[in-house]
Amino acid sequence: MKVYTTQPFQVIYSLFEHEYLGYLFESFVVQVNSKGQLTLQHQNISAKNADEFAARLDANDFKLIQLIDQIQQDAVLKRFSPKKKSPVDFFLKVYDPEKGDKTLQDSISHYIQGRMGKILDLLCNKMTFIMGKDGEPTWKRINIATEKATVLFHFMRNADNTHYFPTIKYNGQKLDFQYRNAALICYEPAWLMLNDVVYSFEKDVDGKKLQPFLNKKFIVVPRSVEENYYRKFVAPLLESFDVHAKGFDIQSEKYEPTPFLHFSEIATTEAPAVKGNSNGAASKILFTLSFKYGEHLVQAQEAKRISVSMEKTPESYVFHRLIRNVNHEKDFAKELNKRGLEVKNGQVVLDKSDAFGWLNSNLQELEQLGFAVKQADSVGKSSGKNYFIGEITLDVDISEKNDWFDIYGTVRFGEFEVPFIKLKNYILTKNNEFQLPNGQIAIIPEEWFTQYIELFAFSEGEHQLTLKKHHMALVNDLQNGNLATVTMSRKLEQLREFEMIEDKPLPAGFQGELRPYQKAGYNWLHFVQNYKFGGCLADDMGLGKTVQTLAMLQHRKENGAESASLLVMPTSLVYNWINEAQKFTPDLRVLNYTGTYRSKDVSLFADYDVVLTSYGIVRLDAEMLKSYYFDYIILDESQAIKNPDSNTSKSVRELKSRHRLILTGTPVENSTMDLWSQMSFINPGLLGNQHFFRNEFLKPIEKEKDEQKTRKLHALIKPFILRRHKSQVARELPEKIEHTTYCKMTEEQEHAYEETKSYYRNKILTSLEENGPGNMQFMLLQGLTKLRQIANHPLMTDSGYEGESGKLKEVMRMTKNVVGKGHKVLIFSQFVKHLELIRKALDEKEIAYTYLDGNTKNRQAQVERFQNDESIQVFLISLKAGGVGLNLTAADYVFILDPWWNPAVEAQAVDRAHRIGQQNTVFTYKFITKDTVEEKILALQNRKIQLVTDLISTDETIIKSLTKEDIDNLLS
Repeated sequence: MKVYTTQPFQVIYSLFEHEYLGYLFESFVVQVNSKGQLTLQHQNISAKNADEFAARLDANDFKLIQLIDQIQQDAVLKRFSPKKKSPVDFFLKVYDPEKGDKTLQDSISHYIQGRMGKILDLLCNKMTFIMGKDGEPTWKRINIATEKATVLFHFMRNADNTHYFPTIKYNGQKLDFQYRNAALICYEPAWLMLNDVVYSFEKDVDGKKLQPFLNKKFIVVPRSVEENYYRKFVAPLLESFDVHAKGFDIQSEKYEPTPFLHFSEIATTEAPAVKGNSNGAASKILFTLSFKYGEHLVQAQEAKRISVSMEKTPESYVFHRLIRNVNHEKDFAKELNKRGLEVKNGQVVLDKSDAFGWLNSNLQELEQLGFAVKQADSVGKSSGKNYFIGEITLDVDISEKNDWFDIYGTVRFGEFEVPFIKLKNYILTKNNEFQLPNGQIAIIPEEWFTQYIELFAFSEGEHQLTLKKHHMALVNDLQNGNLATVTMSRKLEQLREFEMIEDKPLPAGFQGELRPYQKAGYNWLHFVQNYKFGGCLADDMGLGKTVQTLAMLQHRKENGAESASLLVMPTSLVYNWINEAQKFTPDLRVLNYTGTYRSKDVSLFADYDVVLTSYGIVRLDAEMLKSYYFDYIILDESQAIKNPDSNTSKSVRELKSRHRLILTGTPVENSTMDLWSQMSFINPGLLGNQHFFRNEFLKPIEKEKDEQKTRKLHALIKPFILRRHKSQVARELPEKIEHTTYCKMTEEQEHAYEETKSYYRNKILTSLEENGPGNMQFMLLQGLTKLRQIANHPLMTDSGYEGESGKLKEVMRMTKNVVGKGHKVLIFSQFVKHLELIRKALDEKEIAYTYLDGNTKNRQAQVERFQNDESIQVFLISLKAGGVGLNLTAADYVFILDPWWNPAVEAQAVDRAHRIGQQNTVFTYKFITKDTVEEKILALQNRKIQLVTDLISTDETIIKSLTKEDIDNLLS
């Protein structure tokens, strides 16, 4: 029947008993007549339609309606039945007396009882009824008692048994509830309906403790089971409820609590949620907070105001009812939380290292606050360890000796003193358990593994720790971090600041001048040499690493170097070094120790100041070369030894010398391990062994982007690397710097060149003899062109050629170098075929580029891409197409691959980059293939420079001006 909201109505709550779910409520609205009486006209109200009746509902009504919806049969079915079943099927199966699901019954009961308790709390002052059997919701009015009843449990022990029963009082009057048709309409907690009144209880009595007595006077506990019954039932009851006892004693006791913090080792799999990081240890530490009251120890996790323990006496039992000072217990727990031990439910689990680190920092204060800290028996361990928890301190002293540092350290574990060196393997293997003389296990503080791992990894000695002087930066870090007391000479302290480097005069035999930054580099080379350190000169390409090194080698010669120095480099650079040495240090006696026919005799080195060789030769002649003690070993383009496991790296490291130096514009090409290999050559042991470096630096830096490790690595290598970028020394550079780079032909290339040269030489010289110079110009131009192409790459004249080109390899090496540093480069060639080969090589290396030759339609688009797109760092240009009319100021490097007669054409190419708007110094590299016509043309240019500059405008004019001697020289 519909209830009209336009007429008076009343919300009421009706109690009924469900066949399986027990007592439940339903909510209704009932129409009210003109006399204010409830009528039979009613309807269900739920959360779906409650808003229609909101005018006569208060906030508690809305809460009640929502809770009552949740306990209805359909809601229970929806929540607990995974499959769609009818109510009959579901309840018959779950509540079957023999095969029913007891676990699911308990879950449903707990769900409903919790909500019934909340409903009954809200029903005070609400119209509440018992539902009639015909479904009439207002059959009988019941009331909710406004006060709470109390329960007293009685135990009467006699010679044979114990009688147990409860009594209930309401407002001081005893309620006679037994055999009175009383009903427990809720169990969690108990709500008892008696004579149309529903009572709740103080202390949230469990209804199951009252249920047996609704129709029974008492329960008899036989003497045979009383001890177990008293321990498991009576003792917990005493903690929460009032008990009257006869035949045994209950003693209430009060003490001030003493806090106990126990710790025990637990297996990782048994550990609850863990605070802090795990270092992969096989176990963790469980802290348990408890309190001692007199002789009684209670756990903090048992959050009870009263704790009861049972004592069996010869004749009876004594229950000690301990009244706890909960506030005081909380204060102790707060003290732990304040110190970082976040105790929840009386426990906390930490990684072992964190746990003992915390104990080491806080033990003394805790004991002053009254805590007793002790180790408990280990959980889940067959043999528990006895851990040391006293104070741990460390003193480290570092003092400088002649060529090393001595390290003295003492660790104090309470009364025990242990030399710091005893912890070396523990720190390196990250084993934090150290056994003391008394058998206890001390846990090494976790921070020591970070603070001192490099010290142990880099140190030497079994009984006395020593560090090489090149680890001065590490020593400095330890001193700055107050991790060691350091005694160091004034001389060594100079290494901390490069500004204190002494100015050294240039050697008398040095021809030319050094720019200010080059002079600073020359001084720095002396500086590291003076301290017997190896150095890495890592200036940008084009800044003059070669000339700085030659000046230093000339100084060694003039100051009595006792043996030759070895310069190792890629084969393609040998001739560049020879030419530079002839130019700047002509007094240096230089041996070119390369080629198939080299004399493999180290005694020859005595007649030279500098021996030039290649990495390949060092690898081949390693056994012989390591028998000589060089003054310097210098590696140019030292990234060649970036792979520490390569034969080249191993061979180079075995060589012996007084000093070591490496030159490179790219100390790190692919991986941080590149740095380890090169640094380990110049200063062995500086970065520890490979395994240590990989774990402590490479992985954290490359995979985890660990900034602290990056800073630490930088500090270790900083004193031994001098690196200047072009931008840093821009003011000291002229606007334009030109270099000539000599390239060595490969064996296959040399064979192709010699074959072609012989053919044209014979043909042209025969023609000269027979016909004079007038008729051979075309043949000479054709021959020179072919030789120039082969000097670039034989593929330009022979499509079947399968070998390599020395020039192409060198061009690609330098291109990769320049691009790797973020610079832009213009690559010019007179031959489109040559540019095609460069294109193919760039594609293979996945280096992006723009391209321009005479057939390019979208010239300006190519220019703009190069100028504006940062990802495009290479521009390939044919000399004719790009010699004029282009503005390419984004580039600061220009490579000219194949020089020809007229320098004006090359100058125009360079001016594509070197023009108004260019902010950077422009470096020009002219690539010349050694022992070819290119080298001869360059020499001829230099001899006839005035003629070339003033008169010559075409290649034909130049060829006409060549004498027989010139032609003979070109083809020799």
